[in-house]
Amino acid sequence: MSTQPTIKVTSMKDMVFEKGVGFLASLKDLPKHINTKTITAGVVAAIFGCTGPALLVIKAANDSGLTHAQAISWLFSIYFFSGLISIFLALRYKLPINGAYNIPAAVMLIDALKGLSINEAAGGYFIAGVIVLILGLSGLIGKIMKRIPLPIVMAMIAGAMIRFGTDIIKSTQAAPIIGMAALFGYLVLPRIVKKIPPVLGALMLGIIATALTVGFKTSGIDFKFAGPQLIMPQFSLNSIFAIGIPLAVLVIGSENAQAIGVLMAQGYKPPINFMTIISGIGSMITSFFGGHNANIAGPMTAICASEEAGENKEGRYAATVVNGILFSLFGIFASIALAFVSILPKDLINVLAGLAMINVLISTFHDAFSSKQFKIGAFFSLIIAMSGVVILKISAPLWALLGGVIVSYIAEPGDFKKAASN
Repeated sequence: MSTQPTIKVTSMKDMVFEKGVGFLASLKDLPKHINTKTITAGVVAAIFGCTGPALLVIKAANDSGLTHAQAISWLFSIYFFSGLISIFLALRYKLPINGAYNIPAAVMLIDALKGLSINEAAGGYFIAGVIVLILGLSGLIGKIMKRIPLPIVMAMIAGAMIRFGTDIIKSTQAAPIIGMAALFGYLVLPRIVKKIPPVLGALMLGIIATALTVGFKTSGIDFKFAGPQLIMPQFSLNSIFAIGIPLAVLVIGSENAQAIGVLMAQGYKPPINFMTIISGIGSMITSFFGGHNANIAGPMTAICASEEAGENKEGRYAATVVNGILFSLFGIFASIALAFVSILPKDLINVLAGLAMINVLISTFHDAFSSKQFKIGAFFSLIIAMSGVVILKISAPLWALLGGVIVSYIAEPGDFKKAASN
């Protein structure tokens, strides 16, 4: 039975860097971990990340008056560099740590970009990256996450991710033939043909059902190639306060927090500080192409870290490598790849993403409420995350962690004493 390699931690003054297992070791083992399950998980994660979220970015770009070329450059940067982050971290730590960009931030930017030039926006993105980088180098994020009780973290993940589960039902109701075909491919087909992973079966039958019913609408799609643009950041107080600080909080409080919790739920030891550091560096780099950030991905990490990526936990990093390659290719050919985004029905994407999350959701609910400690705090963390509340432009996952801890301190103070004594 394979075991997950231990991550060594080296302290240098106030900076904490988690050492990886080595690129050569990961590359050497990669071929034996490339199989139908890791490939399918990586492809499903890429389909999820390259469809609906990409349309949110396009909407933000259009609403803020960016040119088509600037929008393509934005897409290039957040996908290409996110893909590189996936490949880099997967091979450095032999863990399924996926790179992406902050999806809630794309929604925030629909309003925040109005009245700002693309150069001022890039300045805000750059400042956000600097803030995240400093927090990562200080080791502060790692210390904070280690002090938050695990049930509260797991409840936050369950609450933040539960919409993927409910979307299975909603999307199946909206497109019953496509949804039922995908469910049949997930639940029944693997029992008939045992070599087909459940999510792959869902993907196959979902595509067939789409072709036989609504079809793939390709009219009016432009397949012209367009490269990225270099955009020099300009700094202003408006862009710093409207974009820089809120974006930094979103990077840490939503995507990174979700990914850390998901990895912990699957029994991994995530390199919290380095994940924060690389998110800061990624955001600084993407700003020069008009991209709002490249950081750690919550949902994509959840898909690639789940049992759907294989029973062997040590080999699931291969799914992240597959996802990273596809993300980078999507970025390079963003102008062309974007044309394919509208082909796949949204309901099929929702069902596939939800099915890929099933085991993650089950494990997070178990870890959140199987313990006798922090139950009330975990419950409040769950319902705050499920609410989707946004306060001061900060999304629900961060408020769920804060709320859960505060409630536990009030209602369950003895649990903190017990945890500290263990």
